[in-house]
Amino acid sequence: MVLKAVFSKIGAMRYISHLDLMRLFQRSARRSGIPVTITQGFSPHLKLSIERALKLGVESRNERATFYLSQQVDPGEFARRMNAHLPDDIQILEAKEVIQ
Repeated sequence: MVLKAVFSKIGAMRYISHLDLMRLFQRSARRSGIPVTITQGFSPHLKLSIERALKLGVESRNERATFYLSQQVDPGEFARRMNAHLPDDIQILEAKEVIQ
């Protein structure tokens, strides 16, 4: 299952780097118990892509990310569970399933 998510990165979290943002999403997914797809290889990690890397200090309320899940999850439930483990300045605003 593939989910496209729109998230915001504002406030103090605008200073988080792109790689730290990737790690943040990975920890949030693991803590929330979302069945994510893990990459194969020497350094396994969450299969996730973010459309563009923002420069440090830039805020945005319309960033897009793609999450690859190993099981079906309701998009609303996905957003709710992820947001429970994300800082207030980074929130998933919308999630929808991509039909392949």
